[in-house]
Amino acid sequence: MSSTFKALMLTQDDAGKTIAEVRQLSNDDLPAGDVLIAVDYSSLNYKDGLAVTGKGKIVRTWPMVPGIDLAGTVLESDSPDYAVGNKVVLTGWSVGEKYWGGYSQRQRVQSKWLVPLPDGLDSQRAMAIGTAGFTAMLCVMTLEEAGITPAKGTVLVTGAAGGVGSVATAILANLGYKVAVVSGRPEAEDYLRQLGATEFVSREEMNQSPRALEGQRWAGAVDTVGSTLLARVLAEMDYGGCVAACGLAGGADLPTTVMPFILRNVSLRGVDSVMCPVQRRKAAWSRLVQDLPADALGEIGQTVSLEELPEMAERIIAGKVRGRVIVDLNR
Repeated sequence: MSSTFKALMLTQDDAGKTIAEVRQLSNDDLPAGDVLIAVDYSSLNYKDGLAVTGKGKIVRTWPMVPGIDLAGTVLESDSPDYAVGNKVVLTGWSVGEKYWGGYSQRQRVQSKWLVPLPDGLDSQRAMAIGTAGFTAMLCVMTLEEAGITPAKGTVLVTGAAGGVGSVATAILANLGYKVAVVSGRPEAEDYLRQLGATEFVSREEMNQSPRALEGQRWAGAVDTVGSTLLARVLAEMDYGGCVAACGLAGGADLPTTVMPFILRNVSLRGVDSVMCPVQRRKAAWSRLVQDLPADALGEIGQTVSLEELPEMAERIIAGKVRGRVIVDLNR
């Protein structure tokens, strides 16, 4: 095993500007933890883009190795739960924000953050899924728990060309739901149709401020956007419908009224993937093996190297990245 390895390191200059550069590190540079992992793959999420570019207040300690996802093989373990050679996946727990993350060929982490890689997944596929796909599965599980079945009607997915939205679209279609999608990218229509979308709604239409109640259109929804668009989704929900909300790409505000909730029995359920309990994590990863079509990830993913990350981070923030971006740490 080489004494050094590559990692993308974030630092700040005197003016507070974020500097991202690939550096050589050793095991001694890594933070405390009870498991050392050889990282095979990570991924680039919108939050990672904010961290790497410095365009969002994501990083809380400096210097930082970003990357909120990782998958790889245990090299050393002081934990009774993991042995050398085990395949593991990590998402969330503020890794890549407060704690060093996946953009490193080796990383030392807390074993309580890990989930065993389920049968049927390898590290590359796990990171093609990543936090975005994991969050999408949690959203689908939330809709199911609210009683939203395929027979109830159409499910709307907002921000559908992004990582969460594209995986949610593929899962819902595979489970037999009729899926409508909202995307600001007309060029993504063929891509979303291949994932199983059958109805397309313009972002301009959905960004119009709604009345307290609009015509009923959706049995359920997965929302990654928030703000006015989410307010319209709520106003258009069927009686007894449910919205699983997991993102705020359009803003953290919610300019709505209580009318959908008290007159149509609509529920708005938050979905958090960062601090999600381990047992629910395991259930979601098992469901992903079962319910996400294997061929969908071929449509959803593209692979980049550590050196290509800063440029790709700029692109994801600019809304120019479709689907999932996988980071190959050995490329």
